Amino acid sequence: MPRSTLTSKGQITIPKEVRDQMGLKPGDRIDFVKGRTGGFSIRPINTDFRSLRGIIKSPLGRPITIEEMDEAIARGALGE
Repeated sequence: MPRSTLTSKGQITIPKEVRDQMGLKPGDRIDFVKGRTGGFSIRPINTDFRSLRGIIKSPLGRPITIEEMDEAIARGALGE
């Protein structure tokens, strides 16, 4: 099991094995989540936008074309 040591400034280094498995990179933010039993777990806050692909489905059941997007924007600008 990977381990780390708390410094006098309250900092820890997340072991490379854990960073790699969690996909953490320099600058990523981390949440500390308290569990019901009092223990803590960590989870990354940053989400790669590519992982969100497909999360919202088109009401048409297919991808929307650029032309359809342009038409919707034009209708919105006209207040329709």
